[in-house]
Amino acid sequence: MHKGAITQGSVLKAIAEYDQLGREEFLAKYGFGEARSYVVVHDGREYDSKAIAGVAHQWGQGRALRSDEFSGGKEHAAAWLKRAGFQVKAVKNPDWARDEIILACQLVRENGWKGLDAQDARVVELSGLLQLLPIHHEAERNEKFRNPNGVARKTFDIATRHPEYQGKPTNGGALDVAVLMDFLDRPDEMAGVARLIRQGIAAGELQTLAPTEGEEVDDFSAPEGRLLMRRHQARERNKSLRKKKIASVIHGGGRLACEACGFDFEEVYGDRGAGYIECHHVVPLHEAGEGRTKLSDLALICANCHRMIHRRAPWPTPGELRASIERKYAADRRAAEVIARPRSAVDEQILKP
Repeated sequence: MHKGAITQGSVLKAIAEYDQLGREEFLAKYGFGEARSYVVVHDGREYDSKAIAGVAHQWGQGRALRSDEFSGGKEHAAAWLKRAGFQVKAVKNPDWARDEIILACQLVRENGWKGLDAQDARVVELSGLLQLLPIHHEAERNEKFRNPNGVARKTFDIATRHPEYQGKPTNGGALDVAVLMDFLDRPDEMAGVARLIRQGIAAGELQTLAPTEGEEVDDFSAPEGRLLMRRHQARERNKSLRKKKIASVIHGGGRLACEACGFDFEEVYGDRGAGYIECHHVVPLHEAGEGRTKLSDLALICANCHRMIHRRAPWPTPGELRASIERKYAADRRAAEVIARPRSAVDEQILKP
């Protein structure tokens, strides 16, 4: 069986049987539960997407898929139905991303760490802004996505987790607390992050930065959020800037060696490594606004050190990483010297049981 090989016609047959039997009997007949993530929309009606996708397999595939053979999410059922030409809609809205919470937290901070009502003009404005953020795909949003009521609730989730709040906290998540603590620990820096996100959206710059393939932005390890990280990575991947940076180093008589560990690709790989090295944008995300990237903003770095810098926040500079590497080497040398050193009579006495 080729999972996902369903046609528009087979989906329409499944929908017709759904209408004929009714929801409960259809789901019971094929062993499916009610949709928890997505529904498929046809002629103004909503249908349980996983059940429809699974049953559609019996036309052309020989049998319907069982519920335990695939997921109802965007990797399986939702994707298959969209590919067949159907509208798929989220049942519930996605969890708040760090970028969104940063903007909400800044609003709560400006309001004296108090929550705001849904009718507040600032909440209405933030609601409209959040709907522009290119973080959640359209298929993951329903008609209530980040509406003023939802935004107002989030402001109270944040405000009631403040250390000075005396009452019972509302339902919030660990990420709400993490962002709140970032604001309390680094208020100016986090306010700058919120300002850059707002400016980037208003200018249209951040709206064009869609997720990259294999994006590895963790909401707990990237304090500035996904959007500023994407802009940072886009600048690092700018081929023209990278070529200019490399040319400037060579023209100045330097070598294309990693500024952190000293690795030289040509020295190790010969012609295959000649002229190759990665660039790291050294300006912190909360300071890197819309201005043009200067060559002095870039550091030449090997792939391993680049990965280690980006692995978790706070990011070390290439110089700080180099110092860390040197400390590690020095500690290893001292340990090796201790092991190789001839034992004295005192050492022997201590080692005796």
